Amino acid sequence: MAAQPQEMEGPVDITAPSSGQAVQHSTPPQASISTWRKIYDIINYTPKRCRYDPANPPGFSMSLNLLFGFAATFTVANLYYNHAILNRIAEDFHITYEQVSLVPTLMQAGYASGLLFLCPLGDLFKRRAFVLLLVWFTATAWLGLCLTNSFAVFSFFSYLTAVTTVTPQLMLPLVGDLAPPHRRATALSIVVSGLLLGILIARVLSGVVTQFTNWRNIYWLSFGLQYLILVLLWFFMPDYPSTNPDGLNYFKMLWSIITIVIHEPILVQACLVGFFTSSTFTSFWTTLTFLLASPPYNYDSLVIGLFALIGIASMCFGPLYSRLVIDKFVPLFSVILGEFMCITGIAIGTYTGTFTVAGPVIQAFAIDLGLQTSQIANRSAIYSIAPKARNRVNTAFMLAVFCGQLMGTAVGNHLYARGGWTSSGSASVGFIGAGLLICFSRGPWEKGWVGWNGGWEIRRRDLGPTTEDKREDIEKGMVEDGRRSDGSRTEVGNDESDETSAKDTLEKNDCTIARSHGAWKPRIRGEVNKDVR
Repeated sequence: MAAQPQEMEGPVDITAPSSGQAVQHSTPPQASISTWRKIYDIINYTPKRCRYDPANPPGFSMSLNLLFGFAATFTVANLYYNHAILNRIAEDFHITYEQVSLVPTLMQAGYASGLLFLCPLGDLFKRRAFVLLLVWFTATAWLGLCLTNSFAVFSFFSYLTAVTTVTPQLMLPLVGDLAPPHRRATALSIVVSGLLLGILIARVLSGVVTQFTNWRNIYWLSFGLQYLILVLLWFFMPDYPSTNPDGLNYFKMLWSIITIVIHEPILVQACLVGFFTSSTFTSFWTTLTFLLASPPYNYDSLVIGLFALIGIASMCFGPLYSRLVIDKFVPLFSVILGEFMCITGIAIGTYTGTFTVAGPVIQAFAIDLGLQTSQIANRSAIYSIAPKARNRVNTAFMLAVFCGQLMGTAVGNHLYARGGWTSSGSASVGFIGAGLLICFSRGPWEKGWVGWNGGWEIRRRDLGPTTEDKREDIEKGMVEDGRRSDGSRTEVGNDESDETSAKDTLEKNDCTIARSHGAWKPRIRGEVNKDVR
């Protein structure tokens, strides 16, 4: 009887060697796991210290705030590196200036697509994993811009990377979630400053690097910075739960953006003000190049690029101003102050800029500081209207700001071509005037669409006592309860019940002050408990 073949485990590869015997090749289980899955698992892995623990949620620290600001700066800069070097890109690809102008247009279109279709997903997914995947995809796809010699491929990757360059717009609502109410504007100002800084620093870096080396080096620099951001966020960005863990329908979520706008007057007011104010920013920085390159100045591209340093200097005042003013007064008050800064600087620069460079210098400083002030205050206002839909609220606001930037660039260039610097600047004065009218049409306590019901008071009413104030009140109560009849103090917690009661009171106070999701932890918790013990 012929021998029965033995059963063999695992996949078998039968070949016909010269010996006539079958050869078994077992395939290891790991081979079935795709490379993409491995990459996803690595990116999605959360280090132990970053994992979310409901009993001890990660706090929102200044170091994390600065990390978000750094990431915002060098992520949004991706959209603007090409602005100062379009002539070099055209020479390298042997195309016309008209053809190369397609690059910034595609990047702006990609960014708008990301704002509309990706940012709302921040209300659905966990922010850590979502942000890291977007940063990784942007950094990896950026290689195409560094290596390709085809302008068609370069254009395609310009659009693709711009779509995923929206991670700062996911971080801002997260800051709104985590920062305590009386420090929200200060925390937001650091990230908003990073956004505006990225717009300006991109022009300086690309101009300087291209002046002394090849233009592709700025793209390689950006590639390295993107992976640096990825590594830093992977190690230090805590994992926070989704604001809507039960899930949302994607298309209904997009439709809800329109619904929120229809039902929230404060959001509409912020969007309209943001639209008109942002238009003056792009109009100024676009037409400034034409002014400074023409008589009587005739500056070269390097000097023109260094003008952005003036705007960068004004960004340093943002966090301080937010701490001293925006955090203590109603947002509308700070928005109006920002609008007056803008209109003052624009008026000086517009009507003196043709004969003295001091005019554009003053305008650059005032318009950047005013825009920053206005945006921070508006974000502080709108992030309070729908806690579970902050990413959709932010999407509505940023789309308005983005449309304003496009309008400012188009109108500014058109008017400069027809009437020069004064003509384009006068339009910006009108835009800020429209923004001020919108501000004054609805007061800070008005519940409806128009009016000043509720009064003119500019100090905020929604901030209760701070943590420090409550601590002092509680400690004062403990001291009074622990006095002897002769007026001398006794020790708190001489018996176990007194100690337990004191601890419970302090813990209850901490929980009241903390954010409802528990992400922000008061600094004094351990400190007070130590005193009780």
